[in-house]
Amino acid sequence: MNDLFKSPLPIIAPSILAADLRNLERDVTQAVQGGAPWIHCDIMDGHFVPNISFGPAMVKTVRSITDTFLDVHLMISEPDRYIDDFARAGANMITVHIETCNHIHRTLQQIREHGCHTGVAVNPGTALSSLRAILHEVDMVLVMTVNPGFGGQKFIEYSYERLRAMRLVREEIQGSFYIQVDGGVSRDNARDIADAGADVLVAGSSVFGSSDIPAEVEALRNDAASGYRSMYV
Repeated sequence: MNDLFKSPLPIIAPSILAADLRNLERDVTQAVQGGAPWIHCDIMDGHFVPNISFGPAMVKTVRSITDTFLDVHLMISEPDRYIDDFARAGANMITVHIETCNHIHRTLQQIREHGCHTGVAVNPGTALSSLRAILHEVDMVLVMTVNPGFGGQKFIEYSYERLRAMRLVREEIQGSFYIQVDGGVSRDNARDIADAGADVLVAGSSVFGSSDIPAEVEALRNDAASGYRSMYV
């Protein structure tokens, strides 16, 4: 498995979309204290998705709070125009949607040239086969498990089948990319998600909606780890 990110798998990546922005430093710090090796930043533009969230300034703010790996998910149209801004703000990973990139190879090259790891995301209604040509060029594939745009949505059940299919493709081509899920992750399903093939689980409401953020991160990681181990037995 790819060793670029240096963190034991599976990884819990809390999403600041669900954090209390009045107490962002507290929430991010507590998530890291709970064992989160990544922080996930959901960027929405109100065009590709029906919501507006954050821009590079928020990523810069999170970077000023922590030196933890910043996983920046661009749910935006024309992502090429903003890669430089997010890289300069402190992103370690930049993930773009296959649905928004007319020239995906060029976009991935641009991300690499800015010193960031590369991710590509695919929506629930988009065929996984659309990624086939670029799987050897990405560090991570994000399989969306809700329709992007809002936090707190329910996990789409057929996502398990898609995760298993992506895992099989990775094995078939001897790929080294991580598989990430984003949407509806909780303690109710973390084990099954990891068992289906996810290496990285983005969790928003379940983490930052908890009264004990560090304990929730640790519990999610333990749940996911139990499923992750079973996948390789």
